[in-house]
Amino acid sequence: MSTTLLDAIRVVKENERFASKSYAEAAKKISNPIGYELFCQLSEFEKYHLKQLISLEKSLQEKGNFINYDGKAFPLPPKFAIKAALDPDKKSVMMIITEALDLEKLAEKAYADLAAQVTDSQGHRMFLRLSEEEHNHYRILTEAYWTLSDLGVWKWKRV
Repeated sequence: MSTTLLDAIRVVKENERFASKSYAEAAKKISNPIGYELFCQLSEFEKYHLKQLISLEKSLQEKGNFINYDGKAFPLPPKFAIKAALDPDKKSVMMIITEALDLEKLAEKAYADLAAQVTDSQGHRMFLRLSEEEHNHYRILTEAYWTLSDLGVWKWKRV
């Protein structure tokens, strides 16, 4: 097994660990229940990615095989909107979302780069799917950013 691939997997594992922790900390700073829920869900999603990457690393080390990864759908958003007025420091919340957008863009690119380098079809599909999921997180956060900025409400759609 390529040391380069295993090294790359270790890096993205740390990225997922960092993202999960960052989102959990961000959730604590957001008083709006929908914003709080969004960041809690993002944290849990990144934990899920981390678990999958740990399984992949173990499988590659022990058997030389990629694991089957079917992906995971992001949970549906709440049906109602709550005015962002519950967040007294909107500027701080917008900065949290901006930082989260940066994390998701980096993760999307890292997985896309890995997909381009992996010749194993199952591994290629897994990394492409991970990249797509990170892109979906980016899209959700972008929508949350703009609806919060323009309408003053937390809102996003699931794809």
